[in-house]
Amino acid sequence: MADQKNRRVVVTGMGLVTPLGIGVRETWDALCAGKSGIGEITRFDASAFQTRIAGEVKGFNANDFLSKKEAKRTERFIAYAIAATRMAMADSELKINDSNAHRVGVFTGCGLGGLAILEDNVRILDKKGPKRISPFLIPMLIGNMAPGMISIHFGAKGPNASVATACAAGSHGVGEAFRIIQKGEADAMITGGTESVITPICVGGFGAMKALSTRNEPPEKASRPFDRDRDGFVVGEGCGILILETLEGALERGAHIYAEICGYGMSGDGHHMTAPAPDGEGMARCMNAALQDAGISYDQIGYINAHGTSTPFNDLYETKAIKTVFREKARAIPVSSTKSMTGHLLGGAGGIETVFTALTIHEGVIPPTINLDHPDDECDLDYVPNTARKADVEIAMNNSFGFGGTNAALILKKYRR
Repeated sequence: MADQKNRRVVVTGMGLVTPLGIGVRETWDALCAGKSGIGEITRFDASAFQTRIAGEVKGFNANDFLSKKEAKRTERFIAYAIAATRMAMADSELKINDSNAHRVGVFTGCGLGGLAILEDNVRILDKKGPKRISPFLIPMLIGNMAPGMISIHFGAKGPNASVATACAAGSHGVGEAFRIIQKGEADAMITGGTESVITPICVGGFGAMKALSTRNEPPEKASRPFDRDRDGFVVGEGCGILILETLEGALERGAHIYAEICGYGMSGDGHHMTAPAPDGEGMARCMNAALQDAGISYDQIGYINAHGTSTPFNDLYETKAIKTVFREKARAIPVSSTKSMTGHLLGGAGGIETVFTALTIHEGVIPPTINLDHPDDECDLDYVPNTARKADVEIAMNNSFGFGGTNAALILKKYRR
């Protein structure tokens, strides 16, 4: 086995279920075209809510990926994870069998799990009593059932875990999977993030915090990161899954390589339940940790997929953190928030945005930040406004920051022998 500290980790497969489409190509084409996946909420009657919009996945049928019996017993966030994994596994052509199953693991992120099934069963409990609670409530509720069911469906018997770090969960999942391979504890990992919580209690709860945009008309204009008129984020849903492998293993089986993951940083703000630390101090430490882990200088980054939630504090403090880390180069680095089109997938955000970052490197296109019509004077970086940009990006960073002051940053680079 190669020196564990030097085990290189590459992306060989990807799968997406997003508000922009089902599948990588459909989502990516819509993203680069600057299309919005935000619309009116259809999952429940939102007429009494201040916020009546969300980034819903359209046209998803769990029966396309699961048997009818399984589909009925599978909560939406788990079904998204299985669907995206089927796509990613087909893309990577990785075969799991008796000889390698114990060396293939699963590590995903999820923020809130099966909130919809919990809400449904609380209503059943109130109206009909405890005997009518579904026996599938707990398995459909807990976030770790996503990697659990992936393991069951695909036979991956290596390390298996889920992380619940709010809006950083997907990126923490990818980062931990990266480290597991680096350390030699697995040779391949199925990883990413998944979420589906467009429910009354979620929209009502975030609304009570004044965290959501109330720009209901037109919905596609509501998510506007770094714009002076931003008024909150838009809840989205979906899943992004990546297949990570050792470079050695990928080359041995002739796999297609999208990008190499080379750095991962984490930090805690130690400041506030929901607000980021002043001037993005914790965010900056996280980005610096990722750069140090990758062994690269700040001036080598060619693109940043920002957390960019469209909330007043996040966008301002992330901008300040980027200026702190990248110094005189900050204004020369393209930065974009794909949440302007997908909405904020919460625990699933880091998964899809890591896919987007890998595709930026692989395809040579930087997706835009749409709805950036009136830039905030204090948000003065190059946010690739409204139109995608062709660019040869060698190294890129993906940022994810969550409530509780939990931060994650990943660094990906173009694969070179």
